[in-house]
Amino acid sequence: MTKTSKTLLFFGNERLVSGLKSTDTPVLKGLIKSGYTIKAIVSHHTDSLSRNNRPLEVAQVATEHNIPLFLPNRPKDIKDELKALNADAAILVAYGRIIPQSIIDLFPLGIINIHPSLLPKYRGPTPIESVILNGDSETGVSIMQLTAGMDEGPVFAQTTVPLDGKEDKFELYTRLARQSADLLLETLPSILDGTLKATPQDNSHATYCHLLSKSDSILDPTQHTAINAERRIRAHLNFPKTKMVINKNLTIVATKAHTSHDKKTPLDIQCRDGFYLSVDELIAPNGKTMAADAFIRGYLSR
Repeated sequence: MTKTSKTLLFFGNERLVSGLKSTDTPVLKGLIKSGYTIKAIVSHHTDSLSRNNRPLEVAQVATEHNIPLFLPNRPKDIKDELKALNADAAILVAYGRIIPQSIIDLFPLGIINIHPSLLPKYRGPTPIESVILNGDSETGVSIMQLTAGMDEGPVFAQTTVPLDGKEDKFELYTRLARQSADLLLETLPSILDGTLKATPQDNSHATYCHLLSKSDSILDPTQHTAINAERRIRAHLNFPKTKMVINKNLTIVATKAHTSHDKKTPLDIQCRDGFYLSVDELIAPNGKTMAADAFIRGYLSR
């Protein structure tokens, strides 16, 4: 049953974390299943393909449900087309482009953004990675009103997710994506009818995270504690990855590790604090993922 007569646009690709191979688009599919009218989907791939040549999931949803799809370089490039759709509001989930005020102003009820952190903490593009890197005990999801400032808009609702310090970024993404869909669908009717008011953020408590680059992949154990090194591995999976040099001439990509007080294998790497990063799984120089003991037998026992 339709939740409201209000019509929506959808901005984004739902890839809330860098290096994500695929998403089942829980927010977009949840909106459609709940009966909301999606007048168009706007994403930012120029050819509807991801970096690894996988079809863009929101493009597949658009095809399946006969929803117009726009893939502009910049949202202002299709301003006239968006204006002609006369949507009441827009939903934004990981769009990856700056939305100018001129586009926000097209929607009488504005643009409602999902951000995977407890704002005002971790404004910016990598909140999921940042919460792992910093060893936080909790994170969450914020439903906010989009403004021209980076993640500065007032917040409609938040939900908190506890962390156990073992999550990698893809596991945490999965949890937060589901929480995002549930929270949005729970609150959206009240947002659209005006009964749920957004609360301004306390800017004095704002923190920011930065876009990751390939240069963030290099791990120098002498510059990090063992705990921090292990967190980087979980936070940087797939992109930008965590590269280390073993035996002075072998470059590996660490994918799983734990910390240790003692050195037991050649893959126990001493860090700045004297403790060890013990690599459990890695991508070897030949590109194959293997357990540490298999790598030791195949590469370090020659």
